[in-house]
Amino acid sequence: MPNEPRLAAIRLRRNTGGGGPPVTPSCATGADPDELARMRRLVELLDSIATGDREAFTEFYRATSHRVFGLALRILRSHAAAEEITQEVYLQAWSLAAGYDRKLSSPMGWLMMLTHRRAVDRVRREQSASTRDIAFGQANLGRDHDVVAEEVGQLLDEQSVLDCLDTLTAIQRQAVALAYYSGRTYSEVADHLEVPLPTIKSRIRDGLKRLENCLTGSDTA
Repeated sequence: MPNEPRLAAIRLRRNTGGGGPPVTPSCATGADPDELARMRRLVELLDSIATGDREAFTEFYRATSHRVFGLALRILRSHAAAEEITQEVYLQAWSLAAGYDRKLSSPMGWLMMLTHRRAVDRVRREQSASTRDIAFGQANLGRDHDVVAEEVGQLLDEQSVLDCLDTLTAIQRQAVALAYYSGRTYSEVADHLEVPLPTIKSRIRDGLKRLENCLTGSDTA
């Protein structure tokens, strides 16, 4: 049996002189008549948008924005970023509507092209910015920030230790201070105080335990 849709398309080309075909009837292409009607309507809306018709733009947006947003979301995987790209695409569509060529793509295909380009550009910019930030941070910020943080933390720790030293007994405070602030060994502390080494170790151990309890807020003494 002859292929009727193919024959219909051939007859249509003959009747139109063999030029570039306009929108072909659904019987020739097998396309959904409703879809063809929607496409024709979008073309009409773009023509109107090119003249500055805001109502046409609103209708065009409502008819197509869900697909633009869906593509942007698939690429960016962020609702906020996809919403921004969608807005950018329609601003671009408003300004470029006069340049739309129905011979090159359908209105929806044109919008998808604009969306894909903008979304991909967004991904590339963010990746590039992230790479630059990481490199800059590693080269310039990390070390300085760490030094400052350590110095501030050290000052706070030292003040806390000084406050907690007052909770020690006089002999505990003396032994701890000699060992940790004068840099002496336990043996040197014992010789300096003329106290047996086991006694010094006991004093320092008890003093450090009390300091720990004070610094952690668990001192019950």
